[in-house]
Amino acid sequence: MGFLTRIFQEKPLFVVPRGEPDPLASEVTIAAADGLALRGCYIPTTAPERKGVILFGLEFGSNRWACRQYCQALIASGYDVFAVETRNQGESERDANYEPLQWVTDRDVSDMRSAVAYLKSRPDAPANGIGIFGISKGGSTGLIVAAADPWVKCVVTDGMYGTHTTLVPYMQRWIQIYSGNRRIQKVLPNWFYGAIGTVGVKKVARNRGVTYPSVEKAAAKLFRPLLMIHGGGDTYIKPEMAQSLFARATGRKKLWVVPNAKHNQALHVATDDYNRTVTEFFDRHLAKKALEAVG
Repeated sequence: MGFLTRIFQEKPLFVVPRGEPDPLASEVTIAAADGLALRGCYIPTTAPERKGVILFGLEFGSNRWACRQYCQALIASGYDVFAVETRNQGESERDANYEPLQWVTDRDVSDMRSAVAYLKSRPDAPANGIGIFGISKGGSTGLIVAAADPWVKCVVTDGMYGTHTTLVPYMQRWIQIYSGNRRIQKVLPNWFYGAIGTVGVKKVARNRGVTYPSVEKAAAKLFRPLLMIHGGGDTYIKPEMAQSLFARATGRKKLWVVPNAKHNQALHVATDDYNRTVTEFFDRHLAKKALEAVG
């Protein structure tokens, strides 16, 4: 159980992007469900007419302005973008009883739901709902929120990961290393790793005072369009882990594995295709739906 706790609590070693403020954006402060102040930015489209509104889910450790590099094409094509720093991230208020890790917790989900509630409360709230675009942990959190809220019409993720579909492969690898027996993985069935993993995750959750909602279960309940982007060269969340999570998703879905892209680097490897693919997805599943509702 000790090595499982280590797997779950080790923080990844990669550079987290931080963007610069946009002079056209509005600084926004919203209240979390428990009253904490969350800092966000609302960036209006530069196009003549608005097509829709997109809530952006930030990756672990980044600030609210990191949304700009991912959303420039969307903003130019007609979408407003809203990004919020969850508690203990960026300039949002600190929760003294909470230490965030890369895994999605109940607090992350609650804070993103507060962001959705804010968008619903705005005078210019889109009647037909919003889209969610999330990176890494922000994508996983966004999927959980979307699965329970029909106002979210479609979801795009990049580098998203689940708990079970990520933890079990790492357990299989680490048990070989710690046991010194490379044949043990062939002897122990997958359900064994899943059962041990579930017990271990619940123990970590109790120790940290949180719960870890299942991204896999949320994927099975989505029933709305999903575009899942993943790096073919991702060594943290390997493509087969993403494929396992994707297989659980329901509704209209597409998985785009970008060759040679590392974790969250698909935008930089395939910039033009990335921007076009994401924009076309929201045009088809968010903007088009809004026009049909008006018509």
